[in-house]
Amino acid sequence: MLKRFISYYKPHKTLFFIDMFFALLIAASDLVFPIFTRRIINDIIPAGRMDLLLKWTIIMCILFVIRYISNYIVSYWGHLLGVRIEHDMRRDIFSHLQTLPFSYYDNNKTGHIMSRIVNDLRDITELAHHGPEDLFISSILLVGSFIVLFNIEWRLTLILFTFIPIMIWFVISKRQRMSNSFREVRKKIANVNAQLENSISGIRVAKSFTNEDYEIEKFNEGNYEFSNARKGAYKVMAEFASGIGILSSVLNLLVISLGGYFVYKEIINLGDLFSFNLYVNFFMQPIRRLAEFSQQLQDGMTGFERFVEIMNIKPDIVDKENAIELKDIRGKIEFKDVSFSYNNGKNTVLSNLDLTIEPGKTVALVGPSGAGKTTLCHLIPRFYETNEGKILLDGKDIRDIKIKSLRKKIGLVQQDVFLFTGTIYENIVYGNPEASEDEVIEAAKKARIHDFIMTLPNGYETYIGEKGVKLSGGQKQRISIARLFLKNPPILILDEATSALDNETEIMIQKSLDDLAQGRTTLVIAHRLSTIKNADEILVLTSEGVVERGTHEELLEKDKIYAKLYKSQFKDSMD
Repeated sequence: MLKRFISYYKPHKTLFFIDMFFALLIAASDLVFPIFTRRIINDIIPAGRMDLLLKWTIIMCILFVIRYISNYIVSYWGHLLGVRIEHDMRRDIFSHLQTLPFSYYDNNKTGHIMSRIVNDLRDITELAHHGPEDLFISSILLVGSFIVLFNIEWRLTLILFTFIPIMIWFVISKRQRMSNSFREVRKKIANVNAQLENSISGIRVAKSFTNEDYEIEKFNEGNYEFSNARKGAYKVMAEFASGIGILSSVLNLLVISLGGYFVYKEIINLGDLFSFNLYVNFFMQPIRRLAEFSQQLQDGMTGFERFVEIMNIKPDIVDKENAIELKDIRGKIEFKDVSFSYNNGKNTVLSNLDLTIEPGKTVALVGPSGAGKTTLCHLIPRFYETNEGKILLDGKDIRDIKIKSLRKKIGLVQQDVFLFTGTIYENIVYGNPEASEDEVIEAAKKARIHDFIMTLPNGYETYIGEKGVKLSGGQKQRISIARLFLKNPPILILDEATSALDNETEIMIQKSLDDLAQGRTTLVIAHRLSTIKNADEILVLTSEGVVERGTHEELLEKDKIYAKLYKSQFKDSMD
């Protein structure tokens, strides 16, 4: 764990050594000041050497300036080092999240994931900056103080340093409790984030059901648990800080009392006691630094542990070592004895499926909910991995193809369209970030959305709100289709793309989809059977697999499952 944390310093080692160098200057100037003070009190003032007093005063002023500059560099550039390390970690975890399969997101709340990326890494800035710096300065001050104090009065020094094991024992005894407390706080704030994200995303549903009070109650419950966790963490911190405080006070009292006795016995003089007392304060600095470092360590490392938890999750869908790049493809898709189940085999969706879709053909899938239609479609771009069997694209096993190369050849239109927060232009160009403005406009025209866009005051630069909330369902759907026209994939998957639309909008979008499907291998999942009457082949999929297949007319003639579904949907028009 520690080795992994240290590895993030490597790209910023120059900044790290600059920080450490000026931290050394700070520690050195702290150690020098009591030496000057001792000489001034013991030698210069009694001798009446005002010239030396002025000289040493000027030297001290120069040291103060050096210390000021060093403090500024350590405070600014040191924190900048922490910020850069936090940035690198956040970059790495976000990149890693892009590699994880749908199954990870199926089982983890968005708010929890967001908390890992934002909150858990926030305190790492302080740890990455202050951790090495505090340890470095504390070590120098402890060793330097011991050497100087030992030279002033060795007996008093040995008594003083007997307190170090007591302080170390106290720090260690509180460390585990602090670690557990901070870990619990991380979990609770993740729950609060998850509840907050869920409630805000569903605010329209909450208002439509007048469930605002219910949402407030749910949020307050998580917020209360978080507050209690914070109380527990601060309780342990208070015990830690107050314990260190009383030990420091006892140490100061001990030095004054024993030092006063040594002066009385003429073992040391007043200047030595004054210098010794100054060094005790410098000796307490590293103790306080180490106490603060212990808190930072628990807070930062708890976040880092949760960061590592995600980074250690291995994506189960990865490229093979010799995976190939797809170039020109015909679009033939074959399922050979394919089986798939969710939850480690507990929920079987597809079993021993055999299916062939010829290049350029349109094949429709119909059947009851839960039969595996959407799952089947998600297996083609390898959003999920088959448990058994294999899927071929132009005779090549899709597991032998580079994932990015495979997915670039597949376009997906879903019923629940997702648009990114931003402008219409940004959402269309997402299909091909390298496309020109003319190509974006042409794609919008093909999707029959250009005329609507031009009626808007800001045209293509119109802000559509979070997830396209300012647009209607049909408008969002057409923007998603424009996005696919721009991508121009040879394989198309339409997952109930028009089922949530009114008839007039459905007819308009169906025309766009028909244009989009021209010359492409197209797989259609349909709820409204009127939209697939012209499909080259229709497959009826149930829990038993493909139970019927044929054209619309052929399936009606068979008068089985498809015919019954069709007649039930058009019963009124057929009467």
